[in-house]
Amino acid sequence: MDAGLKTREIPHPRASANPLSAITFYWLMGTFKKGFKKDLELEDLYSTLEEHRSDYLGNKVERLWDQELERSNARNGKPSLFRVLRRCFGLRVILFGLVLAVEELLFKITQPLFVGGLIRYFSPESSVSRSTAFMYAAAIVICSAANVIVRQSFMLAMFHLGMKIRVSLCSLLYRKALRLSKTALRETTVGQAVNLMSNDVNRFDYSANFFVYLWVGPLQTLVISYLMWREIGFAAVIGVATIMLVIPLQAFFGKMLSTFRLRTAKRTDERVRFMNEIIVGMQVIKMYAWEKPFAHLVSMARRHEIQSIRAALYVRGLLLSFGRFSTKIAIFIAIVSYALLGNTVTAEKMFVITGFMNIINKAMTDQFPRSIAHLSEGAVSVKRIQKFLLYDEVTTASSCTAKGMMTTFTVGGKHRPLETGTEMQVAKSSEVEMNTCTPEDHTNVNDIVDVKGIKIANVTARWSEDLPENTLTDVSLDVRPGELVAVVGPVGSGKTSLLHAILKELPLNSGSISVGGSVSYASQEPWLFTGSVRQNILFGQPMDRNRYRQVVRVCALERDFQLLPHGDRTIVGERGVTLSGGQRARISLARAVYKQAEIYLLDDPLSAVDAHVGRHLFNDCICDFLQGKTRLLVTHQLQYLQAADNIVILNNGMVEATGAYNELHVSGLSFAKQLDLEVNTKDSEHHSLRHSDSELSLRKTKHQNSQTSEHSSVEESEPKQIAEMRTRGRVRSGVYRAYCAAGGNCLITFIVLSVFILAQLAVSVGDYWMSFWTNVEERRSLVSNRIASSIDGAAINDTTTQLTEMDVTTTDTSEWKLGVSTTIAPTDVTEWSWMPSTETCILVYVGLVIGIVVLTLASAFFFFSMCMRASINLHNSMFSSISRATMWFFNNNPSGQILNRFTKDMGAIDETLPGTMMDCVQRTLMMLGVIVVVAVVNYWMLIPTVVMLVVFYILRIYYVATSRSIKRLEGITRSPVFSHLSASLQGLTTIRIFGAQGLLEKEFDRLQDVHSTSHYLFLAANRAFGLWLDSICVVYIALVTFGFLVLSGVQYGGDVGLAITQATGLTGMLQWGIRQMAEMENQMTSVERVLEYTAVESEPPLDSAPDKKPAKDWPAKGTVVFDRVFLSYSKNESPVLRNVTFSIKTAEKVSMTCAPRSPSSHRSLCCSLAH
Repeated sequence: MDAGLKTREIPHPRASANPLSAITFYWLMGTFKKGFKKDLELEDLYSTLEEHRSDYLGNKVERLWDQELERSNARNGKPSLFRVLRRCFGLRVILFGLVLAVEELLFKITQPLFVGGLIRYFSPESSVSRSTAFMYAAAIVICSAANVIVRQSFMLAMFHLGMKIRVSLCSLLYRKALRLSKTALRETTVGQAVNLMSNDVNRFDYSANFFVYLWVGPLQTLVISYLMWREIGFAAVIGVATIMLVIPLQAFFGKMLSTFRLRTAKRTDERVRFMNEIIVGMQVIKMYAWEKPFAHLVSMARRHEIQSIRAALYVRGLLLSFGRFSTKIAIFIAIVSYALLGNTVTAEKMFVITGFMNIINKAMTDQFPRSIAHLSEGAVSVKRIQKFLLYDEVTTASSCTAKGMMTTFTVGGKHRPLETGTEMQVAKSSEVEMNTCTPEDHTNVNDIVDVKGIKIANVTARWSEDLPENTLTDVSLDVRPGELVAVVGPVGSGKTSLLHAILKELPLNSGSISVGGSVSYASQEPWLFTGSVRQNILFGQPMDRNRYRQVVRVCALERDFQLLPHGDRTIVGERGVTLSGGQRARISLARAVYKQAEIYLLDDPLSAVDAHVGRHLFNDCICDFLQGKTRLLVTHQLQYLQAADNIVILNNGMVEATGAYNELHVSGLSFAKQLDLEVNTKDSEHHSLRHSDSELSLRKTKHQNSQTSEHSSVEESEPKQIAEMRTRGRVRSGVYRAYCAAGGNCLITFIVLSVFILAQLAVSVGDYWMSFWTNVEERRSLVSNRIASSIDGAAINDTTTQLTEMDVTTTDTSEWKLGVSTTIAPTDVTEWSWMPSTETCILVYVGLVIGIVVLTLASAFFFFSMCMRASINLHNSMFSSISRATMWFFNNNPSGQILNRFTKDMGAIDETLPGTMMDCVQRTLMMLGVIVVVAVVNYWMLIPTVVMLVVFYILRIYYVATSRSIKRLEGITRSPVFSHLSASLQGLTTIRIFGAQGLLEKEFDRLQDVHSTSHYLFLAANRAFGLWLDSICVVYIALVTFGFLVLSGVQYGGDVGLAITQATGLTGMLQWGIRQMAEMENQMTSVERVLEYTAVESEPPLDSAPDKKPAKDWPAKGTVVFDRVFLSYSKNESPVLRNVTFSIKTAEKVSMTCAPRSPSSHRSLCCSLAH
């Protein structure tokens, strides 16, 4: 289990960072420097911070969950996982919320007021002094700086908290998975468990950041509404009400989104379940050419899943669109209402209200609904996780088996001791788990009588109450200490179920089972985890060299260790390296035999081995090495029954006969007659080809000394398993082209971009028109007031005639713009004569707002449609490629690693990437639009803007190089977590009977810790980049703001307000846009990973070419001809079959034999038939 991810123990710089370094993220500089120079590797990751450790967080949440279960049981209520999370993390959410409230309610709200004061200085007839204007400018910069510091620290803290919630829940889920009963495993699947960890739990990574806005947003809106009332009176109520009307719609759509999310999760579970079964059983699928039927199943599941995802994306697009045009509508209605109520629209009022509306819009139509959406999705995830946590489980027995100890459990009727010893009565046998322990674990060991063996009395059991028939019916059996008992019977007779009942995995309906002594178990389906052969045999037990060598010998593994490339240190596992069925069976048997136990339950260990190997295992291992031990052997190899002390014949879940071989031979029972027939059959090598065990895992004949010598060290480093495919460097442009090509042709892409450009054009023109309108209104008001003052109340419609007869003096135009002049310039009259009326300005603005709404909605719809098409095509291409991949691919890539591409990566492509990519496109166009607007207002502003763009671009290159590597490491370190979960669920019985839960929990926590380290680095790198960009933006705001005070030539207050607000918005858009571009590139690694699997080595096409299709009556004769056949399992490996030539004629029965454990095995001959 140590063969997976390994990192060096490099001290984490965050642990020793001082407060200033923590706030400024200076502790990350070393990582950025290293990441800029080279691609980061696993060895570059730091050790896990103590507060991130999976065992610490898992213990914390598990303790609270256990308390919640006890409390709910005492009150006959239902336990609540949400209540547990609130108790564990709620206080931190409240504290972080208070910090955010200070930033939102103090610095953010006051900034528009300071902007208004600065604009008033530039307005006609202003009374604001120059020193006061400088104070306003300084206040704007201070507010911006405070927002930057608090915002980035808050976001990291909340994302950090979300990561802790995820890690704790993953640890809790894994611990629960190890305790699931067999009944519960019938209700869930490996795919569903993986999906809970890959998708549902990940919701908390992002949800925690938005929970605070559920109360901060409404509070902020109330304060701003009051301030707006002071500014524009009743018109403020109309404007705020407009935004509030959007909230019910968003709540409705948020509820829809939650419904679609739940539906998507269920359908994703179904698809992942299919995928897991297909990946695990791919060899059988290929042998039977079942690729197309299974592809149809996956296609149907994917089609249903896409329907829910598409609906959810459209709803999400609608919600995102609201955030873009709702502000424009609210500002328009508020300002128009203010104007129609007889007020003059000034630049100060316009841009103060614009600033307030932007804040309300951000809080109530973006953050608040996103909080609702995340809360809804989080609630769905909590319910799904809670359902999993409430599945039936086996519970640790109050007494456990050890040397000289006996455990008894009964169900139904009054409990009675079957043997002298420690007894235990339980309400439900499904809640009992057998654990091995030492006598020291008990305080009353001296009272335990030394009783060994197994006693089964009148046991009736079934796997589920829903099943119509019992699995075992009235089974009674007495296995005395030291006996070898053989259990035989036809397929489905209940042999394996009998062992599971003894192991307390099968719930009893009635009867009792007493087990005296520690138990070891070899499962029918050999289970191996990702690790070395030695680790699989030891399975966490201490190394006893003498016993280990003996076990290797009696299990016929010595020759295999010599031929394996690294001996018993060769990495094997769930899918790590190919092992033959016999090798896997013998390693599984060696694990059971190596364990020191009183009782050995062996479930058909001889079925997967050759006849001569079977004889060796039976004679040397089962009979000799385990002599004196209690052995219960399930077998179909009837030739060995004469050596058994007792034989049990099962049929239809009932004991048909029991006794010694000679007794059964003369009993006259029908099945006993079959025993006589089978035993007298010549012991020849007629066994099925599929039971061959002689093929070697790596199929290389590289000889090494056996790793079982006295000089071998357990601590020696094992060879690494085959690493997951990983592309280095930046995401290639070809990945983007492939994604766009998957979404449609060039025409579709052009249409979508055109709609985006038109939408941004409408927004930019609307912003400029708003400034133009305020300038017109202020100029109109100024000229009207001066004319009225000059002509002593003369009528306005006679103004032009009267002005031509007046002796008008002029002053410096720059003076009257600042309110210095008290006379009228001739240009005033000329300009006023062509100024559009207020009604015209309103109508133009109406048209622009309508255009913004329509084009924004259209762009979201077209874009998400294209993304959905890309997602469908990428999934289909990857599945098609995987289904046609060679078996070498599946043998050398863990199923969890493959499944990760179909879960986490496809989940990102389906749901996360479209939103991020649309945001990047919109932000890029918005930045270009703002630059154009600013250039039209004041071309001097282009100089600092261009400088900022260059600086940002340089920082982006510096940041992306590191974040890209960290993101890829995050993906690579995530896969082993899923693989470990998947492998553990497939070997639960073995894990529990060996008491290895703690060992596997420790390994799971270690894998989570490695992933947490990379994930936290990714979060911190994002926030550091945001802080550094925002800090430069604060400098840019200072340059723009003070630049208006220092430079002369300013024309209108509206121009000043537009330039300042656009500059402030531009900086926010720049840093967010660049970060989103980096995030998009990080998420494009999911596309990159999917594309990698579309290019794996493929088998020949399923359908033959027309000129090579066989005749319709083929096969007519049933002959098989091998003509100089060579077979290898990889291009880089030596052939397993070399120049094999033979023919099998029609109706011939051919026996194939091989040299003992020869690389050229008959299993390879069978595999060659499928090529």
